[in-house]
Amino acid sequence: WRMRIRTPLSGARPDREGRVSRGGCSFEVEINGQLIFSKLETGGFPYEDDIMNAVQAAHDGKPLQKITKSRAPCVIM
Repeated sequence: WRMRIRTPLSGARPDREGRVSRGGCSFEVEINGQLIFSKLETGGFPYEDDIMNAVQAAHDGKPLQKITKSRAPCVIM
């Protein structure tokens, strides 16, 4: 199995005008090419136990479930 975590720096993509945004908005986790968590969809970061359970499921050959719950977003003032 393979796991990949995308952050703004690792997954930067150009917008319609060709600019690359590195604005700290995204955080995605893929296992075996399947997106299991997206901060853009949930609004916060995943709980560690949910990620560990997904990794264990992949290791055991079980079907992966998308993680839909997250922590409240961090706000720095």
